[in-house]
Amino acid sequence: MLLSITTTHEPVTDLGFLLHKHPDRFQSFDLSFGRAHFFYPEVSESRCTASLLLDLNEIELVRDSHKSPQASLDNYVNDRPYVASSMMSVAISKVLRSAMQGTCKDRPELATTAIPLVAELSVLPVRGGEEFLRNVFEPLEYVVTARSHPVDDHFPEWGESRYYTVTLQHTISLAELLRHLYVLIPVFDNLKHYYISEQELDKLISKGEGWLTSHPLKEQITRRYLKNRTMLTRRELELLRDETEAPGEDQLEDRDGTELEIERPLSLNEQRHATVLSVLQASGAKRVLDLGCGEGKLLRDLMTVKEFEEIIGVDVSVRALENAVRRLNYERLPPHQRDRVKLLHGSLMYRDARVEGFDAAAVVEVIEHLDPPRLTAFESVLFRHTRPRTVVITTPNREYNIRWESLPAGAFRHADHRFEWTRTEFQSWATRVAAEYGYTVRYLPIGPEDPEVGSPTQMAIFERKANPDE
Repeated sequence: MLLSITTTHEPVTDLGFLLHKHPDRFQSFDLSFGRAHFFYPEVSESRCTASLLLDLNEIELVRDSHKSPQASLDNYVNDRPYVASSMMSVAISKVLRSAMQGTCKDRPELATTAIPLVAELSVLPVRGGEEFLRNVFEPLEYVVTARSHPVDDHFPEWGESRYYTVTLQHTISLAELLRHLYVLIPVFDNLKHYYISEQELDKLISKGEGWLTSHPLKEQITRRYLKNRTMLTRRELELLRDETEAPGEDQLEDRDGTELEIERPLSLNEQRHATVLSVLQASGAKRVLDLGCGEGKLLRDLMTVKEFEEIIGVDVSVRALENAVRRLNYERLPPHQRDRVKLLHGSLMYRDARVEGFDAAAVVEVIEHLDPPRLTAFESVLFRHTRPRTVVITTPNREYNIRWESLPAGAFRHADHRFEWTRTEFQSWATRVAAEYGYTVRYLPIGPEDPEVGSPTQMAIFERKANPDE
């Protein structure tokens, strides 16, 4: 697979400064899936071309095939060595990192200068055809030339394939061009060669800054980039949403007519967060607390719900809060998002006027980390003083531990757990707390329910009883 970038900007040697690669050198770089070669096939007084060529190690790809659920034949018969894919994006980020970041030590002013550039992708697989290709690049003001390739030159009746040679022409900074390519190349393809985790949100926010929010196809780009991971897509679209833009009910529709791939089963943590969100939304809460928010995973989900007007995360660990700031990309959030979300350093053991008077509180996988004396103090602080109208608490179900094959008998799921309760123990505790502080309580299972041992996570939903004096 080959990416070539050409400029007629004068002097043409400026391209070498921007790429941090000398035109006289042929360079090779080791990658997890093969090697990347960088070279200049053309350097003249009026024109300079730089090329990035990927040479995949097909044997290593097959050796790693046990990580993929695809049929084994696909591991041997595929288009990966010949087309621009997520592997090209990885190569861009590794080989041309400084150029994509827009840094140029010797010529700093050059990094932000718009120069005439032509990028050519020798073979790009495009789901949605040439119309979708143009609808993605033309709003970014590229002049697009696309040459399709037949399925087989010897059988023209078979028609055209989904493979194109694509040329993109624009007067733009090199950093912008590389960021566009980094995000959009995998959008046209159907496969990503690595697992889509929450880190992809950070990459998309970073590389999409300044252009993705206003792109007319931002929803399709986001969904495809994240491989239809629904929860991650919802988070990203909420973070990208303009302040004046109202979310549409159809934002996750497959508008280009292609079928959504079968989504992998949700992890237990995703199921837990989805259930918490559902309960909080059903409560009608506007102001929500995440007590023991840790590194902000639930906070990120809470931000996707437009009905939550104020979201506060509280944790005793300064390091965890610092990680939450990074996870939320807090400094890059639009102003309306920063106004909605706040992080507070505080202990759940002590009364705190800053968190009193909220509609709802989520306490997700927290209480099992508390020693009995601290648990008693926590009960009083939460239910007597903080006193939200709705409280959602989740904790592991100890009975389910025998279903985890990797968990030694009698061991807790985490080294920091002080206890893990059975369903009876949890419900006994919750019933007592509710009666003592004027709440009702009900229970929900989270995760697959086993007829003998129940679900892996148990949830208690506390609702404050009406008080005429309040």
